[in-house]
Amino acid sequence: QVQLVESGGGLVQAGGSLRLSCAASVTILSINVMGWYRQAPGKQREVVAAIIRGGSTNYADSVKGRFTISRDNAKNTVYLQMNSLKPEDTAVYYCNAKKYSSPYDKTDYWGQGAQVTVAS
Repeated sequence: QVQLVESGGGLVQAGGSLRLSCAASVTILSINVMGWYRQAPGKQREVVAAIIRGGSTNYADSVKGRFTISRDNAKNTVYLQMNSLKPEDTAVYYCNAKKYSSPYDKTDYWGQGAQVTVAS
């Protein structure tokens, strides 16, 4: 079982920055993929960024060059640094952890969500 606790959301003006944190209850090196998703009102949840156990990262096209996912293994924490925020980044952001017990058997764990609101 993996528990994820998020922090760092809030209200920011367009062009500003925020950093989200996601603290895991287990060593994050035991987790295959950690990532951030977001869900805006009336829209489906979408992946924003992910970091795999080996350290490689992936980003949605809409956030490339503005958002950075990183981790602190000693603190079992993953971060999402968000710069040059736009009103369309407004959403509830969720931390996600994926653990594979086999190539075809995956368990998803989710944080409680953090509201990010970008004012124009």
